[in-house]
Amino acid sequence: MKRKRWLVCLLVLTACRPREDNGSPEPVVEVKAARVRVKDLQAVVRAPATVFGRQQAGLAARLTAPIRALHARKGERVAAGQVLAELDDRDLLAQRAEARAAVADAQAGLEKLTAGSLPTDVERARGELAAAEAALNQAEKIYERRRQLFEAGAIPARDLLVSQTEWAQARSRREVARKSLELLLSQSRERDIRMAQSRLEQSKARLAYIEAQLEFTRLRSPFAGVLTEQFMFPGDMAKPDAPIFTLTDLSVAVARAQVPESESRPVRQGQECFFSSADAPLPHRGRVSVVNQAVDSARRTVEVWCEVPNSGEALRAGVFGEVGIVTGVVRGAVVAPLAAVQLAEGASRGVVVQVDERRLARLREVETGLQAGGEIEIRRGLAGGELVVAEGGYGLAEGTRLKVREAGP
Repeated sequence: MKRKRWLVCLLVLTACRPREDNGSPEPVVEVKAARVRVKDLQAVVRAPATVFGRQQAGLAARLTAPIRALHARKGERVAAGQVLAELDDRDLLAQRAEARAAVADAQAGLEKLTAGSLPTDVERARGELAAAEAALNQAEKIYERRRQLFEAGAIPARDLLVSQTEWAQARSRREVARKSLELLLSQSRERDIRMAQSRLEQSKARLAYIEAQLEFTRLRSPFAGVLTEQFMFPGDMAKPDAPIFTLTDLSVAVARAQVPESESRPVRQGQECFFSSADAPLPHRGRVSVVNQAVDSARRTVEVWCEVPNSGEALRAGVFGEVGIVTGVVRGAVVAPLAAVQLAEGASRGVVVQVDERRLARLREVETGLQAGGEIEIRRGLAGGELVVAEGGYGLAEGTRLKVREAGP
């Protein structure tokens, strides 16, 4: 009986003792995996960028004068044509009153001439003609008297010839005076009217100039926008070379990017682009409007403008972020996470770690293509749908047992 009890205890102890295994336990590596997908992949060139307005202007006065009043402030939205500032205009108001008086005087002079009033030269010519006619009558009478005396034999022929000559000279002088008067009546009047019209036009031109100068005392907004800078206040002396405001039109934001020269070749005007920043995590989409044809010699970059509709003005001037420019699309591309491919340096070939149905690592050589948005095109080596290691796959050996911590889509 005692022997049986001992055998039972020995069997129990033998069964409870851990089994000794000559081989070491198989290692298990925890990794993060993702599915290889088939999708349309966009080729995107990315570059740092800063936001500017579609239009920007430094608003300065056309005149040098003290600022009398400001009707807008920095940060305010203004409409096109809105008066932003007024300058002191008292001296110009006095000049305008003087110019208006000069216009009225020139207008009266012209009306007087066109009403028929004759100038002094015409009156003088009339007097000279009357004197010439009187002298002609006198010379004619003398000639007739001497002719009668000559026929009576009372005077010699020489005296008759003298009176005849004087009569002829008087007729000539009378004719010259008549022609001069006719010329003055036909030409002098028109000339004087033209001169009067010219003086009137000069007076009106000066008045218009002063009116324009008065208009320049009111600084207006050339377009609708936001006042992003203010440099002067009431009482400051406004000058043409010193802006009072900076006006920016942000209805369309322009993200100016500096694209590396080596990546700029496929960039074209009209391509789709987008801008994102820390202030605006969702990308704002637009179109490329400018591709500079010159390379910045210092930075070796090409400036590219991405115009983005900004009706709500979610983007502010000066915001820094990144511009992405879509330079092409690969339809039906086999795409894997970029981190899943161990690329050879300077080559388009690499290795991915595929997770098979038994959760074992299988090394696959692949040929890659386009890279965009953290993904890479697999041109050869995968067909789509495979599960590949996205994190923790570096240095894994073929057949390593894996524990997939999190699978991507």
